[in-house]
Amino acid sequence: MTTPASPASPASPASPASSASPARTLPVTDLSLVVLVGASGSGKSTFARRHFKPTEIISSDFCRGLVADDENDQSASRDAFDLLHYIAGKRLAAGRLTVVDATNVQQESRKQLVDLARRYDVLPIAIVLDVPEEVCAARNAARADRAGMPRRVISRHTRELRRSLRQLEREGFRKVHVLRGVEAIDSAGIVREKRFNDLTHLTGPFDIIGDIHGCAAELETLLTRLGYEDGVHPEGRTAVFVGDLVDRGPDSPGVLRRVMAMVKSGNALCVPGNHENKFGRYLKGRNVQHTHGLAETIEQFAGESEEFTQEVREFVDGLVSHYVLDGGKLVVCHAGLPEKYHGRTSGRVRSHALYGDTTGETDEFGLPVHYPWAEEYRGKAAVVYGHTPVPQATWLNNTICLDTGAVFGGKLTALRWPERELVDVPAEKVWYEPARPLRSEAPGGHDGRPLDLADVQGRRAVETRHGGRVAVREENAAAALEVMSRFAVDPRLVPYLPPTMAPTATSQREGFLEHPAEAFAQYAADGVARVVCEEKHMGSRAVALVCRDADVARERFGVDVDAGLTGSLYTRTGRPFFTESISGSAAGAQVTEEILGRVRAAVSDAGLWDELDTDWLLLDAELMPWSLKASGLLRSQYAAVGAASGAVFPGALATLETAAARGVDVAELLARQRERAADAAAFTDAYRRYCWTTDGLEGVRLAPFQILAARGRSLATLPHDQQLALIDRVVEHDASGLLQTTRRLFVDTGDEASVQAGVDWWLEMTGRGGEGMVVKPVEALARDGKGRLVQPGVKCRGREYLRIIYGPEYTRPDHLERLRGRFLGHKRSLAIREYALGLEALDRLADGEPLWRVHEAVFAVLALESEPVDPRL
Repeated sequence: MTTPASPASPASPASPASSASPARTLPVTDLSLVVLVGASGSGKSTFARRHFKPTEIISSDFCRGLVADDENDQSASRDAFDLLHYIAGKRLAAGRLTVVDATNVQQESRKQLVDLARRYDVLPIAIVLDVPEEVCAARNAARADRAGMPRRVISRHTRELRRSLRQLEREGFRKVHVLRGVEAIDSAGIVREKRFNDLTHLTGPFDIIGDIHGCAAELETLLTRLGYEDGVHPEGRTAVFVGDLVDRGPDSPGVLRRVMAMVKSGNALCVPGNHENKFGRYLKGRNVQHTHGLAETIEQFAGESEEFTQEVREFVDGLVSHYVLDGGKLVVCHAGLPEKYHGRTSGRVRSHALYGDTTGETDEFGLPVHYPWAEEYRGKAAVVYGHTPVPQATWLNNTICLDTGAVFGGKLTALRWPERELVDVPAEKVWYEPARPLRSEAPGGHDGRPLDLADVQGRRAVETRHGGRVAVREENAAAALEVMSRFAVDPRLVPYLPPTMAPTATSQREGFLEHPAEAFAQYAADGVARVVCEEKHMGSRAVALVCRDADVARERFGVDVDAGLTGSLYTRTGRPFFTESISGSAAGAQVTEEILGRVRAAVSDAGLWDELDTDWLLLDAELMPWSLKASGLLRSQYAAVGAASGAVFPGALATLETAAARGVDVAELLARQRERAADAAAFTDAYRRYCWTTDGLEGVRLAPFQILAARGRSLATLPHDQQLALIDRVVEHDASGLLQTTRRLFVDTGDEASVQAGVDWWLEMTGRGGEGMVVKPVEALARDGKGRLVQPGVKCRGREYLRIIYGPEYTRPDHLERLRGRFLGHKRSLAIREYALGLEALDRLADGEPLWRVHEAVFAVLALESEPVDPRL
């Protein structure tokens, strides 16, 4: 890799001061700490300016000037070097090459710099400028600011430099370049080398293969299934092996022969595992214990040629600890790697990549307990690794372990990248008995660790696959914790919370605050050609988790054995239904179970359990009437307004009419009060449509409109026409009368007649008292021309329904004009963020991730609900 051009300086990096070709080229790793070593006057600053950018150079003289306003004030040296080390540390932490311009002839000063490089896991490189003492003295005498430097100082620098030359590598410098004499320094060139682990220019596609452990037959089967023919993929894909190729299994030489051939031909990459590392030390004649499968590998190599064994020795010795691929989006290593180590080079990084980190404890089988680094991982790069066998490869915080115990009778797993698709083949047999049963480091479902306050406390950022990083403020998290801990149903039965929904853009049509024409126009502008208009029911948003039986609820969601629950039915903030309308929580749970039983029967009769290959379903629905959840709100707010108007207006109108009959001029006041009375009556009629008497389940209706998830699958992105077809079958097979269909109309946003049909349908529906409709992209997960998520749905509420929201007299022209200034930006942003979090929760649920991981996204939705936004929107 050639040195990039530097800013204006005495000479460019590519062209040293000498016009002749560089007599010597010094390789410098692109992320390293370069330490210039030389006596005062040896030309270090000139050399640095010639070969490095000004921002890459940290000079002790400059730092001395910063702290003392005098670059030659030696009394400020201690503070100056403290500053130099601080600046260098900040640069190295940010991943930037750093050059230290100081004499550095004393071992103690170099030791501090080597320690600094180790702290940030970069390579320390020494460049020594060995110039005769006379030359240094002459140069110092020629500089006005150095003219008074005693010759003895230069002599001491020279002596210390000469003593240092033989020990620089022992001090920890990974590369030492010594330039002797002025001519060698002037003619030298610098070339920047990429780190061995930096393969960001390789973008794949890749097939990353987990721990093989000598299972050569399974490897060949997996490669064939992935599409490889004799180690070559016809579409140019590259295999990446995460290490542990050898030990325990029946044919370690065969595995190595295949992998080495693929790497040599450029069809594969490989990182070392701890078993290769141990085997490599054995091949070098080191004293290692023949345990954990090494004895089997040694025995298998007894029949191999010395030439092949030597090739293996060289192959293992040349393996790089980890690779950063695909523009930094992907990191592959053996035992996992925290973000701070990505692309770094040190013994500590290599050790973590090979062995991981442990807590210092041992489990019941006497094996070390691995530190759960993946639980804390928040990096942008996906980390793919192996090392610790798990029964199933699952994503955790953008990390995934591919060691699925092939040698222990499990399976050999590969990850297709960037598709994120898992491919596996079963083991032919149990080749080696495991020391402990296969289990996940972060087990899924109810077997995982319990929910922890630290998971949700304070400010957080949740990474989502479809919407990027979503931030949660500390105060919002505190509000959500109050709701979740005091009012919500069992968190094991709340795997999802639906997002808020933004209203359509404000209409400028006379008499309307919301109108569907704006919704159609917005989706057309976003590039959404086809939308579905779904009837908005007069109820409350409800999520139903329906298990096929109590055993499924217990096994998959960890419901207590004695609870007898088969799921849950809860509001969009996680609260149970039937607590206010049904006396006692036990009675409420009984009604919930009865509803779930009726839904389960309809699903069974519709044949969806088998069709979707699942034993549980998560449904999005509306539960009616609204009064089931909002009886307190109805009594305290809406009914109170209706009662007050009913008590006041008849008498007031009668008095005004009597006055008018007597000839008093009250016509204008009478007309205004009649309008107000009519508005109040319309308000009362509007909210009464949402209230009807229920007795147990008599009068209760449930209108499902989407299947969110099933076992192993998130269905939230299934197109809405397919969703509604499935829902229609369930409703059709409901013999109890509980389930209600959701009427819908499909609209082509680019067709004027289709748009008008959608408007007419809405006008007819709301004209007879309906609440309105929700407009959604038919394709469900839609993006605009810039790749941004568009609204998953916008609500367009009817004129009379909005009277409940904005008050009896909101339709008066002056009030409408004021309301048209409502701000929708925050509500729309909230809807998109909550939608991304909801999808993430469903993806994690489908992937079998642990409850705390699913609830990270669920809790974030609830936290965002406490953001300040106009509740009427």
